[in-house]
Amino acid sequence: MSETTTKSPITLTEGARKQLSRIRQEQDVPDHFGLRVGVKGGGCSGFSYLLGFDEPKEHDTIYEFEGFRILMDKAHGLYLLGMEIDWLEGLNNRGFIFNNPNAEETCGCGTSFSA
Repeated sequence: MSETTTKSPITLTEGARKQLSRIRQEQDVPDHFGLRVGVKGGGCSGFSYLLGFDEPKEHDTIYEFEGFRILMDKAHGLYLLGMEIDWLEGLNNRGFIFNNPNAEETCGCGTSFSA
């Protein structure tokens, strides 16, 4: 069973929240979906980040942050504690940026890390 807590282990910058709200509206994401943040094996540094809207699952912990319901598998918290998700809009780069204090190494793509 999922559990809900109020203190999120990650933060979303204002830019990330605006972009996520825009995506949620444009893709008509159902209200009961939350923002899934996690990791998966793979990528050039060992782990890749997961970010997307999803339904709550049995092993999730649910957090609230600035109006967003964040879904996270309990096993992923170790890798994501203290992480900030930002949105970058520039001439050479556009997308979500993961500022993770737990990452020992990162890849040039910014979506892969080792811990």
